[in-house]
Amino acid sequence: MVEFTGERVIPDQVNADLLNEHLARYVFAARMADGKRVLDAGCGAGYGAAEMARTAGRVVGIDRAADAVAFAREHYRAANLEFQKASCAALPFADGSFDLVAAFEIIEHLDHWREFLLEVRRVLAPGGQFLVSTPNRLYYTESRGGSGANPFHVHEFDFEEFRRELKMFFPQVAMYLENHTEGITFQPHPAGEGAELRVDAADGEPQDAHFFLAVCSDRPAAGRATFVYVPRAANVLREREHHIVLLDSEIVRKNEWLADAQRRHEELLARFAEQQQALEKSNRWAESLNRDLDERHARIQELQDEMAREQAAAHEMAEGYAAKVAALEADIQAKTQWAIDTETRLTAEVRHQTGELGKAVEALHHTEAELEERTKWALSLQDEVSRLGQLLALVRGSRWHRLGRKVNLGPELPAG
Repeated sequence: MVEFTGERVIPDQVNADLLNEHLARYVFAARMADGKRVLDAGCGAGYGAAEMARTAGRVVGIDRAADAVAFAREHYRAANLEFQKASCAALPFADGSFDLVAAFEIIEHLDHWREFLLEVRRVLAPGGQFLVSTPNRLYYTESRGGSGANPFHVHEFDFEEFRRELKMFFPQVAMYLENHTEGITFQPHPAGEGAELRVDAADGEPQDAHFFLAVCSDRPAAGRATFVYVPRAANVLREREHHIVLLDSEIVRKNEWLADAQRRHEELLARFAEQQQALEKSNRWAESLNRDLDERHARIQELQDEMAREQAAAHEMAEGYAAKVAALEADIQAKTQWAIDTETRLTAEVRHQTGELGKAVEALHHTEAELEERTKWALSLQDEVSRLGQLLALVRGSRWHRLGRKVNLGPELPAG
């Protein structure tokens, strides 16, 4: 869906006056397009190319905007009409391809309009005509009032500058002034055939014109007559009254919008005041942070100085420790050598003692063997004593021993 943004006119999205002032130029051009090859440079939504296709042999409309070309293809279809996406700065056509080129309200949109005029001259066949229009800079600026410059216009022209630029490329330039004019119609009902027209003779002033339209060619053109386009047979006063009603309702909506905008503006002011207070509070907090930061920086500097002193003392201490470590290492080395020498001596003594110990062990084994034999002999004697004690007890207790002692016969045995 193509929307009206102010860059190009979209039928059914603009009021009738705006559409008619654009369509009138194509009606003007259609009189010259009869049976011709026509290029509509900057065709926009395509309604103008379709108007010229009513009489032309073939019409090609080009536009740099893909959405505009798509809209034109969808809404305007005819066997002798086509639309292409292309740039006016580099027309994709061979030399002499067209008998008529129309470029309405395009030149003021171009950064390099002279290159465009060269391209038009190239694609025009000998004797071909170039129709070009642009708004009057003086009137257009005044009519926009507080709206400011049109953001889609790169360069706007006054009458003399426009004619001068065109004459640089085309020997013949016929200038026209396009304006809305007051008129009164007497139309039969039902509609009759033909029309009678009276235009009171009066020279228009270029500085007061709304638009300029030029017919350019390399050959002199036929006589120039005033052309009047009456787009509708209707009661203009009634349309204006209806339009006034619409404007009144629009004013009401705008007033409501302004009231809402005022309310939002006041809300924004209140929020701004709150933000200002918050900002002041933040600034005070930031200042306290800065002071704290300065104090911390000073403390850090003190700590760095203290660290430097401690590092110097540590370095001095490390040098003292290094000297002590060197002395200890020398002492340890001497003691290690003493330990090695002592170990060597003790090893030799142990080896000698080991030999003596072997002899002692051998003697001990011999003694142990002898002791074991003596122990066995002592045990055997003990057994013999026990046996003799038993035997002696038997003898003492025998009747024969007691009888012999009575008569003093036999040995006297010791008491058990």
